[in-house]
Amino acid sequence: MQYLHLKNGKNNIPSLYLCANYMGQKKLKRFAEIATFQHVWEYPENTAGQWQSFFQNTHPIVLELACGKGEYTIGLASLYPTTNFIGVDVKGNRIWVGAKRALALELKNAFFLRTQIGMIEKYFQRDEIAEIWLPFPDPQLRISKSNKRLTHPVFLRKYKQFLQHDGYINLKTDSPVLYNFTKLVIEMYQLELFEDSADIAVDLPQNQELQIKTHYESLDIANSKTVHYLKFKINKDLPVELDDELAKRTREHESLNNEGNIKVEEETD
Repeated sequence: MQYLHLKNGKNNIPSLYLCANYMGQKKLKRFAEIATFQHVWEYPENTAGQWQSFFQNTHPIVLELACGKGEYTIGLASLYPTTNFIGVDVKGNRIWVGAKRALALELKNAFFLRTQIGMIEKYFQRDEIAEIWLPFPDPQLRISKSNKRLTHPVFLRKYKQFLQHDGYINLKTDSPVLYNFTKLVIEMYQLELFEDSADIAVDLPQNQELQIKTHYESLDIANSKTVHYLKFKINKDLPVELDDELAKRTREHESLNNEGNIKVEEETD
């Protein structure tokens, strides 16, 4: 362990401890600040059906799930001033970054919701959401955690409860595992696929929405330099009876792929 030697020579304090203490204080300060923001709600109650009242307009509402630092919420809100955007994440420290950016840009159509995505259906009523974005969500590369992927039917059933019938789901990822898994879900459950790009730099270089970059995209965790994109609709019910077959086919496909056995450490900041 490295030590920080103080000038008075009386103490040798572990620098890692000081760093951790500083980071902890920084997070606490951010948590306290977002509690004062009008455009950030943390685990609120009775919000279903109330979002148009909050935004004070009847514009469409789009969700960015697992928004992290809110790059897509901010980017899309800047591109489309007559659409409302809500970034959702459980990490308040990350939401703070996006919330501060929204304030700096004076965006009235960007909002942040701090909660667990596993409870997302409780916050919105039927047909309240026009579209969903999943830019660079955690691919949950372990096969045993495939049901935690945000395009797994467990989550799609939640989205269907509040997504408009003609609403799109947009997945942007650099993980071939998540990309192919989602294609398998679309195929097995017979969902409507509108866009499928194995490489957006080749197929969709002029798409403004896909030019927005998240923090994780800049890290290039998959080390592939290739970004995949899927745009689809949940046009029908997703039979629970198919979930076991999905799990079986996922194991068969991904057990042959080394990426499926890689553990990606979650970023702590």
